[in-house]
Amino acid sequence: MNAETPQDIQAGYQFNAKGIGLVRTEHMFFGAERLVEMRRFILASNYDERVEALNKIKTYQIEDFEAIFKLSSGRPTIVRLLDPPLHEFLPSSEEDINNVSQQLNVSSEFLRKRIVDLNEVNPMLGHRGCRLAVTYPELYEMQVEAIIESVIKLQKEGITCLPEIMIPLVSTVEEFTTLKARLVNMITQLENDSHQRVEYLMGTMI
Repeated sequence: MNAETPQDIQAGYQFNAKGIGLVRTEHMFFGAERLVEMRRFILASNYDERVEALNKIKTYQIEDFEAIFKLSSGRPTIVRLLDPPLHEFLPSSEEDINNVSQQLNVSSEFLRKRIVDLNEVNPMLGHRGCRLAVTYPELYEMQVEAIIESVIKLQKEGITCLPEIMIPLVSTVEEFTTLKARLVNMITQLENDSHQRVEYLMGTMI
């Protein structure tokens, strides 16, 4: 099944699904508080500001993944890392632009410029998915850290987890190998720090 909300997951397993074939993590970023931090990440002017916003999002992601893996309870669960282009997280109407500029303490002119800069002519082939993570590796690092930390916590509670991490929209082998190496190194560090081994797979959507 494709599912990321507890209600959908429970319904799928009631229909005898064997696992989750696709957890679409972008759906986790549109809650009101999460969207504020995602927009803060997008509008950040440097690495430190981006990481500060991502750390706040990470707390939400850990909650999400704990709930998902607990419900899956040992069944394979494929988690697709963030997939859409960044402009999809920004406001479009004038009213929303003015509200968001006040909320994030930036000028409406700056926000309009960023919206224009990030707008994709062909969003299916543009700066999204793995290409976003090549530009901002801290984005996928945050998501994978949240996945692995939630698995480590559940394993300590005796719950078996089978996370499968999908790097989306790969069009060249270098995109995948570059990101995979970085993420595997980070997972190894988390395993060493926690003295726990995590069974996981890492693959791609081509």
